[in-house]
Amino acid sequence: MSAKTNVRIFDTTMRDGEQSPGAAMTLADKVELGRQLDAMGVDIIEAGFPAASNGDFEAVRAVGEVLENAVLCGLSRAGPKDIERCAEAIRSAGRRRIHTFISTSPIHRKHKLNMDAEQVLDAITASVTLARNFTDDVEWSAEDATRTERDYLRRAVEAAIRAGAKTINIPDTVGYSFPDEYRAVFEDLIANVPGADAVIFSAHCHNDLGLAVANSIAAVQGGARQIECAVNGLGERAGNAALEEIVMAFKVRGEALPFETRVDGPQLLRTSQMVSRITGFPVQFNKAIVGKNAFSHESGIHQDGMLKHAQTYEIMRPEDVGQGATSLVMGKLSGRHAFKKKLEELGYSISDNALVDAFQRFKELCDRKRHVFDEDIIALVDDQISHAADSIQVARLRVVAGTDGPQTAEIDLKVDGEQIWKTARGNGPIDAIFNAIKEAAPHEAQLDLYQVHAVTEGTDAQAKVSVRLSSNGRSVSGTGADADTLVASAKAYVAALNRLRGLGNRTNAQHSAA
Repeated sequence: MSAKTNVRIFDTTMRDGEQSPGAAMTLADKVELGRQLDAMGVDIIEAGFPAASNGDFEAVRAVGEVLENAVLCGLSRAGPKDIERCAEAIRSAGRRRIHTFISTSPIHRKHKLNMDAEQVLDAITASVTLARNFTDDVEWSAEDATRTERDYLRRAVEAAIRAGAKTINIPDTVGYSFPDEYRAVFEDLIANVPGADAVIFSAHCHNDLGLAVANSIAAVQGGARQIECAVNGLGERAGNAALEEIVMAFKVRGEALPFETRVDGPQLLRTSQMVSRITGFPVQFNKAIVGKNAFSHESGIHQDGMLKHAQTYEIMRPEDVGQGATSLVMGKLSGRHAFKKKLEELGYSISDNALVDAFQRFKELCDRKRHVFDEDIIALVDDQISHAADSIQVARLRVVAGTDGPQTAEIDLKVDGEQIWKTARGNGPIDAIFNAIKEAAPHEAQLDLYQVHAVTEGTDAQAKVSVRLSSNGRSVSGTGADADTLVASAKAYVAALNRLRGLGNRTNAQHSAA
């Protein structure tokens, strides 16, 4: 680290991010993401809410077993059972933290907790004291802190510090604050609460008013030294502060923000794409830092400026976030060695068998497209990685569509190794495909979302389709990519169906947390 002040990055993609409807992650997903966040330099990884379900408990424990540098954190409510369950789950990690919280605002005390102010203070002392019996690294959060009376918030923070909390989180749980207000909260607490100089203050901001990143930076300017955030800004409602935006704000504006993080910038894009693949949530094209258009220039004036000097319109280099300066075009004459090299440049490391399959799919794509860009390869490999172990797979699809009708789909599915062929009609080709899948793999899931995105430009562009299904209170997303939009649609629907199957009876508790 340089002479700049270090700000800890606390990633909550696997906990708060997973609370985004449809973003449920499997244990294997969390282990994969945990390894990547650890390698990227994230300081603390909140892997889940162990008391919420057995699935969350096992995922937190599994993530802890693979971490080499980062602190493993589990979230816990203030009750003894939650804290003890959390302590058991994080025991697998070399470095571990219990993050316990309770609401402090008047509206939460009255309507959510049904507790008076003194009862909440007693609960803070009891919960932090109990957590300290299991680990010295205890974080305490005041849920809905920004709507809490300032004098009462001081008392609550003081109680947590006296009980032994090492990190104090002051969350803007409902995205209510403006930056100057949020900064003032930290300045006030640090100046007026006894023992404040001995702990780390943390910011956790939601994006309901689009101010999560601005508020997080304001908190650091007010004395916070930890920011809680999520990759791609995932999280409850409008999401959390986006990890990639915070990291690059410090890197790009170092003269105004004398702070830095341990996060390796060139790994940001790869991590963003991994989270998008795992959750099925596409990254919007104009998303800052990691969006497809973040370093694209269409205006003639902009292009002229870029040709003369890149800094005329780019305040950071695309390679600083892993975007790559250019997209090298590959085609049907490219060999396996060149393809493998391209995968390595894009951040992929796959087995020899997987490489053979990916290269074959690449060649097939080259026969269908005139130009294959980096984005096409990313979509192709991500699609292969996502669906390689699925119990239901699309083997063949034939669709009859057009003005004359009726629209009909014939589909071959492999369901647990068994080949099943079905035909169905529908109100359009997509409806027919989904009906045929339901015939081949019966289920009661409801379709909540269907979206199509072009991976690249042109009429021969690959389609990337997102599908969200819900059943029995669970909501999951799936994606599929193919040069044929109908095939991509079938893959996406089946991917979501596989996620529903994989979740089984797991309860993805949507707890409102700090």
